[in-house]
Amino acid sequence: MGLTSDKVLVLAVGSAVLLFAGTVWIWPRLARATWPAVSGRVTLLLATQVALFASVGLAANQSFGFYASWADLFGQETGQGVVVDHAARFDGPVQVVGTARVLGTSGSLPQRTGEVQQVNVMGRTTHIVTPAYVYLPPEYFQPGHATRRFPAAVVLTGYPGTARSLVDKLHYPRTARELAQEGRMQPMILVMLRPTVAPPRDTECVDVPGGPRAETFFARDLPEALRAHYRVSGKPGGLGIAGDSTGGYCALKLAMHHPDVYAAGAGLSPYYKAPIDPTTGDLFHGDKVLRNRADLRWFLDHEPAPDTSLLVSSSKVGETNYKATLEFIKRVEATKVTRISSIILDSGGHNFNTWRREIPAMLQWLSGRLAVS
Repeated sequence: MGLTSDKVLVLAVGSAVLLFAGTVWIWPRLARATWPAVSGRVTLLLATQVALFASVGLAANQSFGFYASWADLFGQETGQGVVVDHAARFDGPVQVVGTARVLGTSGSLPQRTGEVQQVNVMGRTTHIVTPAYVYLPPEYFQPGHATRRFPAAVVLTGYPGTARSLVDKLHYPRTARELAQEGRMQPMILVMLRPTVAPPRDTECVDVPGGPRAETFFARDLPEALRAHYRVSGKPGGLGIAGDSTGGYCALKLAMHHPDVYAAGAGLSPYYKAPIDPTTGDLFHGDKVLRNRADLRWFLDHEPAPDTSLLVSSSKVGETNYKATLEFIKRVEATKVTRISSIILDSGGHNFNTWRREIPAMLQWLSGRLAVS
């Protein structure tokens, strides 16, 4: 049974309940001061605590999508996504492996409900292969829009994160469909994936010397693949990028480094400098230029201000990036070129519930800054 299976959660909760009931029932028999009795009490307490914490952890993982599998949880994920060439397996840069209707909609016709496609994307120059989910709005399938090209937004998870969580936990497709139906945003294609294109390593969307060229994948290969396979707008300003946490940092960085590619970048609960820790390894290999460019505040102070629009979010209570976000806003404002907007909540943690509160406003903001074909 998989880590995210409901059966695993039910089994853990059931075990915790039975152990608790058993402890209450058996405890009087173990009240003696003998070694067997003491050992029995310790064993029951430990087993109950383990079952209880396992239940809470599994429930939290299902709600927030931290880990997708047991291998992911224990750091043993070594599947495809590293720099390999699978060109022979693809008819093009995007391979569709499954389709589904948008959660929360009724009916089966994509021209009424839209469609979510599960795909694999291959980078032409980086040879990175990574899974993704693509939301196509209902208009994409309607005869009256058969030749229309749509603006698109790349949406990134945090780390470790799962691309699926953007669909069924953060509800990006459903939210985009509802906002477009209400006339609050234009119909857009959403391309949802992890920033971690070489799992289990956290590349922070950096072109690692001698390693995965994650930034090149997002700045060159992914836009090229999307325009080759979908009716994505080819106009300047037709592509945006957004994300939360690590994905938020990546979104801001890619919009700043590549304003000719991404007309707007939105970071929900982002940070502003690539960390170096056991999950990233050595990202820069002594390259000071690469390291400095990965620090968004350094970039604003030392590089020409990019002609792009940025959005950042934080909370006065509950987020650790609040002061850093206010400082970043001031630095962007000082450029007089780069445009900055923000969503500041009174309270909200670094979690899915907070981001669900911010996503509708963020999508409307993003939609208003992308060119209409």
